[in-house]
Amino acid sequence: MSWPDLKRKLIVSFIFGLVVLAVLAFLADLPQTLAALDSFQWGYLPLVLGLSLFNYSLRFIKWQWYLRLIGVDIPWGRSQSIFASSMSMVMTPAKLGEFVKSYMLRVTDGVPMARSAPIILAERMTDGMAMIFLSVAGLSFYQAAWPLLAVLLAGMVGGVLVVQSRALSLRLITLGERLPVLSRFSHSLHDLYTSSYQLFRWRNLLLAILIGIVSWSGECVAMYLVLIGLGVPGSLTLLLQITFIFCFSTLIGAVSALPGGLGASEASLGGLLVLLVGLPKDLSVLATLLIRLCTLWFGVTLGLVALFVFRKRFFGGAELMPLNGALKAQP
Repeated sequence: MSWPDLKRKLIVSFIFGLVVLAVLAFLADLPQTLAALDSFQWGYLPLVLGLSLFNYSLRFIKWQWYLRLIGVDIPWGRSQSIFASSMSMVMTPAKLGEFVKSYMLRVTDGVPMARSAPIILAERMTDGMAMIFLSVAGLSFYQAAWPLLAVLLAGMVGGVLVVQSRALSLRLITLGERLPVLSRFSHSLHDLYTSSYQLFRWRNLLLAILIGIVSWSGECVAMYLVLIGLGVPGSLTLLLQITFIFCFSTLIGAVSALPGGLGASEASLGGLLVLLVGLPKDLSVLATLLIRLCTLWFGVTLGLVALFVFRKRFFGGAELMPLNGALKAQP
C-alpha cells in the first residue's frame, strides 16, 4: 500500500462517515434538531473535549507501558507521534489499520512487526473488557444486553487462557507450522506468541483493564455532559444509563467491524437514548452526533494532523508493506 493509496482509503472512510451523518440528520426532525442545537450550553464543550483528551492520554500511557513490557524502549516524543498518527486509522474496518503502529515502529526503530503487533490486539481486548465491566453498572436498565456481553467476555477470557497456557499455545503453533501457508512464518509466530504471553499475563491484563476502565469512564462522563448541555436533568441514574449506553454502543460498533463502528454505534446510541432515557428522537440524534463528533471524529482529526505532519518520518516515498509481507521479511 502506498501513501497515496492510504489517503484514498481514508477519504473513502470519511465519505462513508458523512453518509452516516446525513442519514441521521434525515431521520431526525431537522428544524427541531437545529433548535435543540441552538439551545446547547456550549460552555460544556471544552470539558467534553478535555475528557476525550483524558481518554487518549491514558491510552497512550498504556501503549508506552506495553512497549516496555515487550522490551522496546523508544523516546516518548517518537512514541507519541506513532500513537497519535495511528488514531486516524480507527476509520478502517475493525480498526485493522491501527496495525500501522507496528509498521511505524519497524521503520523508526527496527522493531519486528511480529513482536509489536500483539500490542494492538491487547489494546483492543483490554479496552473491550473495560467497557464490558463499565456496562455492568447499567445492565439493570437493559437486561437484554446480558447474552452479548457474556459471549464477548467469555471469548476474550478464553483467548487469554489459551495464550497463558504455554503447552497448548506451543502445540497450536507447532500444528500451524505444518500448514503450507503458516510454515513460512514460523519465526514470526514464535515472536507473536512471546509478546502475547507477556502482555496477557494476569497481572498485566488486570492493570491494563483498570487503566481502560478509568480512561473510557472519561468519555462516558463526556456523553453525560453533552446531555446536561442539552437540558436533560442530571442524576446518578442518568450517569449510570449513559455509561451503559456509551459502552454497549461502542462494543456494538466494534463487533460490527465497520470503519470506526460507523452506523452501528450511532444506531445503538440513538436507539438506547430513546428507549432507556426517554429522549425525543430529534434530541437523541443530536446527542449522538455531538458525542461522536467530540470523541471519534475529534480523535480522527488529531490523528490525521499527526499523520500529515509525520508522514515523511514514517513513509517517506516508500510503499507500505502488507502485514504478511512484513512478517516474511523479518529475520
